[in-house]
Amino acid sequence: MSHKNSEEAMAFRSQMGENSDISDRPYAIYRCTDCRNVVLSMQDCEGGMTCHDEPMERVTETTMDIEPPDIREVLLDAFGLPKAGLDICLCVIGEGPLSPAEVAAELDYDESTIRSYLNELVDLGLLQKSQLNREGGGFVSVFHSVDLDEMRRETLTGFYAWAGEAAALIEEANLTKAEYLDADHEESLDTVFWEEFDGARADDQ
Repeated sequence: MSHKNSEEAMAFRSQMGENSDISDRPYAIYRCTDCRNVVLSMQDCEGGMTCHDEPMERVTETTMDIEPPDIREVLLDAFGLPKAGLDICLCVIGEGPLSPAEVAAELDYDESTIRSYLNELVDLGLLQKSQLNREGGGFVSVFHSVDLDEMRRETLTGFYAWAGEAAALIEEANLTKAEYLDADHEESLDTVFWEEFDGARADDQ
């Protein structure tokens, strides 16, 4: 990230924490005035967006105070990628193609840790793995970046899939609260709420 982009990112995070105005963010949120549909776009679509063949309303303010996200938290939550994995990925993108031993020489991480993350990064689609012939015979595995435009597209798609799952959980939580108020429960709402979602997690394991 350039110095200019870094300053812009810091200003964005600072402003994000100061007020609920999102009219000048580098993304756009639209909501339908007739149903519960809400859409996120990384740009302000010319002419806006439609739902039921009717224009959607662009959201310019949030009623909730949103804590500005940190890139490390986003990558960890969405992709399970902690700082070590990001460091390794950035090293290969900037210096690759590199073998695990060469990455280890560049970074202060154990080579076994590097190998584990390199393979995970390949599985995520952020890096590619290939084999180079050694001059003395045999071959060595090296890692290099995928096309950066493809990486941008795939990481955004992956994050949107994660965000969609998160949005579905929030919607399910809202429905759970509404159902509680409509029913006659002996238990408190917090007990019913967490039992509902603890059960869902157990089913997924």
